[in-house]
Amino acid sequence: MIYDLVIVGGGIGGSALATVMARAGRSVLVLEKSEHYEDRVRGEWIAPWGVVETKRIDLYDTLVAAGGHHLSEHVTYDESLPPDMCEAAPLPLNMLIPDIPGPLCIGHPHHCQTLYDAAAAAGATCLRPVNVESVTLGETSSVTFTRGDRQHTVEARLIVGAEGRQSMVRAAAGVKLHQDRPHHWFAGLLVEQVEGWDPKRQAIGTEGNFGFLAFPQGDGRVRIYGGYPLEEKGRFAGEDGPARFLEAFRMACAPPNAALAEGTPAGPLYSYFNNDSWTVEPFAPGCVLIGDAAGWNDPINGLGLSITYRDVRIVSDILKDTPEGDGPDFAAYAEERAERMRRLRFAGQLQATLDMEFGETAKARRLSYHTRKAEDPTLGLHGIAIMAGPESVPEEFFTDAHRARVLGQPQKEPA
Repeated sequence: MIYDLVIVGGGIGGSALATVMARAGRSVLVLEKSEHYEDRVRGEWIAPWGVVETKRIDLYDTLVAAGGHHLSEHVTYDESLPPDMCEAAPLPLNMLIPDIPGPLCIGHPHHCQTLYDAAAAAGATCLRPVNVESVTLGETSSVTFTRGDRQHTVEARLIVGAEGRQSMVRAAAGVKLHQDRPHHWFAGLLVEQVEGWDPKRQAIGTEGNFGFLAFPQGDGRVRIYGGYPLEEKGRFAGEDGPARFLEAFRMACAPPNAALAEGTPAGPLYSYFNNDSWTVEPFAPGCVLIGDAAGWNDPINGLGLSITYRDVRIVSDILKDTPEGDGPDFAAYAEERAERMRRLRFAGQLQATLDMEFGETAKARRLSYHTRKAEDPTLGLHGIAIMAGPESVPEEFFTDAHRARVLGQPQKEPA
């Protein structure tokens, strides 16, 4: 048997694509490495524009039925601003895109399992745990994998790389991965039994040498993240790391954070670099890449899921529109994704400079930004690009001139 698609990776992107294409009548095989999905401290917040994508591929109701939790407001705290002032005018997240209640949060392992089950129910063949040994690409591509004590080789008209940052499919295709330099460390932890935090409110803030983000999941569970300088590599290492991480959330500028600090760790604490990675052409003869396999945005934006769901929508549309017997043309996908990721890199770099740099210079820069933004809201349009989609903001807000304006830097005279 030659499958229409063999999808390497049965996480969110792979299982979502498998569900869509199996529903469209294509023969799909999903190969997933893990036996059980684990908390990897990522992939739990879908921006409003990403929620639109889940609706377009008919998976939104599945996620809501699985416990997806909408957030409706955002608060930015800062050490130079009174908390009451920050909380007086929260950003309404349910008004950014018509008919979208706001970002959608759902725990990563449960999210993965929900979509894996949906793919199987739609008719995809889903195998786990498997170990992919090799990927061969060409007019008819193949994947060799081991399941149990037996080795198998299967052929497909298309191989989909959906197995994350260390993609074997990307390597087999010879697709180059570009990366910028890490900006800071980012650590994440799931906490439960959180009492006193508004379950509909997400927040970000900076004080001293620590920046935080908080995303409630409902039922007293909140995913929290903290950014800190690169030179403090071991700041939260060791057995007492989670306790020290929670204590870092006790900030004078954000009194509600006390509820987070008093929560109970409900998963591992992981730290990783904040940086961007991208590919110019996320495809090659016989294969296409989606999600992190095709490159990722700086995690400070929290857009991994939104990017992945759009990847799934565009790729599935191309596949469904390709006449039987023809090879799919992913050029339009590559072009859209390249510009999408360029704009999101720009937004992430601004966000990181404003919220995850520390010291007196950075503190003064943030205060200047918040003061000037109150008079000129266009200074904050990079945040709208993160929430409502990079295409929702005009091109002129992704330029060096706009960056200088946001950061209060002298603008270069035109040559």
